[in-house]
Amino acid sequence: MSSMIDLRPCFDQVDHIIVTLSNTVRCAMKSYKLSDLTRTEVDNLKARPRINFSSIFSTVQPIVDDVRSRGDAAVKDYTLRFDKVELEKIIENVNELPDPELDDAVRESFDVAYSNIYAFHAAQKPVEKVVENMKGVRCKRVARSISSVGLYVPGGTAVLPSTALMLSIPAQIAGCKTIVLATPPSSDGSICKEVLYCAKKAGVTHILKAGGAQAISAMAWGTASCPKVEKIYGPGNQYVTAAKMILQNSEAMVSIDMPAGPSEVLVIADKYANPVHIAADLLSQAEHGPDSQVVLVIAGDGVNIKAIDEEITKQCNSLPRGEFALKALSHSFTVFARDMVEAITFSNLYAPEHLIINVQDAEKWESFIENAGSVFLGQWTPESVGDYASGTNHVLPTYGYARMYSGVSLDSFLKYITIQSLTEEGLAKLGPHVATMAEVEGLDAHKRAVTLRLQDIKARQAV
Repeated sequence: MSSMIDLRPCFDQVDHIIVTLSNTVRCAMKSYKLSDLTRTEVDNLKARPRINFSSIFSTVQPIVDDVRSRGDAAVKDYTLRFDKVELEKIIENVNELPDPELDDAVRESFDVAYSNIYAFHAAQKPVEKVVENMKGVRCKRVARSISSVGLYVPGGTAVLPSTALMLSIPAQIAGCKTIVLATPPSSDGSICKEVLYCAKKAGVTHILKAGGAQAISAMAWGTASCPKVEKIYGPGNQYVTAAKMILQNSEAMVSIDMPAGPSEVLVIADKYANPVHIAADLLSQAEHGPDSQVVLVIAGDGVNIKAIDEEITKQCNSLPRGEFALKALSHSFTVFARDMVEAITFSNLYAPEHLIINVQDAEKWESFIENAGSVFLGQWTPESVGDYASGTNHVLPTYGYARMYSGVSLDSFLKYITIQSLTEEGLAKLGPHVATMAEVEGLDAHKRAVTLRLQDIKARQAV
């Protein structure tokens, strides 16, 4: 990685990234032994592949400005330029579109995923509680949905109808009134049928047939045909991320779900973990794209690292997206930890988007996890189940942001309002304290709003 300094490989045979052997490509990751590294070197391991956002911002800003000024016409122009698709209109009203035809097995799989995701997010509904802090002083916090939301579902190298479910289901449960789903159109200008199926099932109101910075901009500013949204969600490439970052600090008055970067996974494995499973889990994230990163943390002795390396090579060479995986592996790495405590400590430092703990008695380490987007415990819990159908959300913080951000949840689509109500007795008890505090701060109008009422109370009591 470009941000590392003087990191020492611990084995000569893995001090390489890619070795070409006849007609196959051997995939091996750089390797480091934690106990041999200085604190600075360990800290540097948590850095992700760098993205030059200053260059990307200079590319994206003109698109953001153009969409603001020209609206639908600009979106059509950029879709033709970048996606080679000429659109008659950029927005489709979902209730006007016919139900797509899917194979029975495909429909059943998405229905199962829908049910599990719905159940998990519906269970997150907040319970309203009223607190009487003092007699006659009642406070509560109520939830209200964000009225208009924009959901970004990437296209390009892979269609992601699963992301349509992950974003639209909590919006549906929250009761968002306008739900705009943006996704790049197919080459003929149509909408991916699986994405459309998920959108219709989960209550999406509009589909914006556009991707990239132009789609984010259209939702943020609003156009003649695209409703303006108040918050934008979803993963995307560096241009999508840059557009979200620019627009949340603009006059568009739009918020975003979280900062996001390329997909990543950290796998902790011990000698009981199956090398085939380890390799598959690492590659399941590496195949997302060349800027993804995967990390393998070996906990303790007895792990057959050679078998893992061979499995990575074997599986990578058989993947249709092996080229993407291979590039991701070039800036990925393995670290050797003395035990699970050292392994978990490093994982908390790295703060992965996905954390797989493939060790014996994995559940007992749950309480030690402090920083992770989503966690997968035990040998029978591949990260793929969370990506698709276990019920948890797969839109998660990357790039180390799991240290301070959560993944998308029902709360992401809600805002909270606090409410208080005081009786005459309540203000009589609390008011003098408020008046004293306002006097200390020199805010006489604040004090008077209380003392004038207290005078009324005393006058009423005197009658």
